[in-house]
Amino acid sequence: MKTFLILLVVLCTTAATAQHAAPVKPGIDVLKASNFDILKGKRVGLITNPTAVTASLQATIDILASAPGVKLTALYGPEHGVRGDVTAGGHVDTFTDPVTGVPVYSLYGKTRKPTEEMLKDVDVLVYDIQDIGSRSYTYVNTMAYAMEAAAELNKEFVVLDRPNPLTGNRVEGNILDMKFRSFVGQYPIAYVYGMTCGELAEYLNNEGLLEGGRKCSLTVVKMDGWNRAMNWEDTGLPWVPTSPHVPHAETALYYSATGILGELDAINIGVGYTMPFQLIGAPWIESRRFADSLNARRLPGFFFRPLSYKPYYGAMKDKQLGGVQVYMLDRSTADLVAMQLYAIETIFSLYPDADLFTASTARNDMFDKVMGTDAVRKALVDRTPVAQIIAGWKTGMDEFRAKRAKYLLYQ
Repeated sequence: MKTFLILLVVLCTTAATAQHAAPVKPGIDVLKASNFDILKGKRVGLITNPTAVTASLQATIDILASAPGVKLTALYGPEHGVRGDVTAGGHVDTFTDPVTGVPVYSLYGKTRKPTEEMLKDVDVLVYDIQDIGSRSYTYVNTMAYAMEAAAELNKEFVVLDRPNPLTGNRVEGNILDMKFRSFVGQYPIAYVYGMTCGELAEYLNNEGLLEGGRKCSLTVVKMDGWNRAMNWEDTGLPWVPTSPHVPHAETALYYSATGILGELDAINIGVGYTMPFQLIGAPWIESRRFADSLNARRLPGFFFRPLSYKPYYGAMKDKQLGGVQVYMLDRSTADLVAMQLYAIETIFSLYPDADLFTASTARNDMFDKVMGTDAVRKALVDRTPVAQIIAGWKTGMDEFRAKRAKYLLYQ
C-alpha cells in the first residue's frame, strides 16, 4: 500500500509538471541550457526589466549574476526602470542594484544611448525584455540605441529572444515617415511590425537603419518551440506586466487598437480606470448612440458595448464619461490600427464639432509622432474616409513585408 501511494504521488507530480511545462522556452532558458557558452569569460552588461524571466519565473538578472564563468558588470534600465517601479514617461535614475551590487544605468533619462563611460567595463551587451509588438512601445527603441552604441564602441550585442504577443504574422498600420522620428517611433517600419525583438534587431542591423548605417556584432539566442501563429496563451509562458498599464498579455492587443487614439486629450481609452486600452470615452459621448454607430460599421473581429464610467486618476479623474468597451471577438480578423481611426471617423459623424485635434498643439504633435506622420491627422480633419487613408498605405506596407521576410527566424 505504501509503495502504491508513493507511486501515485510521483505520477501526480509528473502529470502536474507536464501540464504546466511551457511549450516555449524563451532565449534566457535556451542560453542557460547551453551553459552560457557565448558569454563565458566575458564582462556582461544587461539591458533588462522585470519581464526578463525564465519559463519558471526566475529573473534573468539573478541567473546571469550567478552564471559560472560570466561576470555581470552593469545593468541598464529602459522606460519604467530595471525593477519596473517608474510610471510611464517618468525619469529613471542611475543607482547601485542592492541585490547584485552592480551599477544600474538609466536609458530613459537624459541619456538614451549607452555612453562610452557606461560601457567601459562591458565586453558584451545582452538585451532581455518582453515587448508587445508595437512601434510606439519604447523598449525596442532602447534596444536599437544600444545596438548603435555597441557598433560604435566595438561591443558584442546579444538578444535573448521572446514571443511577440500579437503573433509573428500580424503586420498592420502605416510605415513611419522619418520626418516624424522620435523615441516612440524611430524607424520606417509598420506600426504593428510582426517580428520578435530578435528578428527586429536583425532587420535594423542588416537594413542599414542604425545611425550612420553601422552594423553591430549581433547574436540572437532563438526561442525553442515558438512559431509565428502562436497567441500568448499558446506559449504556456507566464505573463509579467510589461508596464503598469499592460497587466495582461491580451492588453497588448488593445494597446495597438486604441493607443494612438489615446494620445488625444479629448478621449479617454481606459487608462486611469480598470480596463486600460479597452475603453473609448469622453464626457460628451452618448454611450448607446456611439456603440450602435460603431457596431453598424461591422468592423471585423470587434464588438462595442455601451458603458459609463469615472476614471480614478489621470486627466479625466472623477469625470463621468460615456463611451464603449471594446471587445475583440476574433483577433484573427481584427485590424487593430484601423479600428481607432474608424472610431475617430464615427465620432466626427456623430459630433461634427468634436474638438479632437484643435485643443492642444502638443497632443497633436504626439499623435503625429506615434502615428509616424501628420498626414493621417490632416486627412481625418479633412474628413477623408478612413478606408481611403488605409488604402494609401498599401505600397509602403508591401515593400516592408518583402524586406521583413528576409529576417524571420521562425516558421
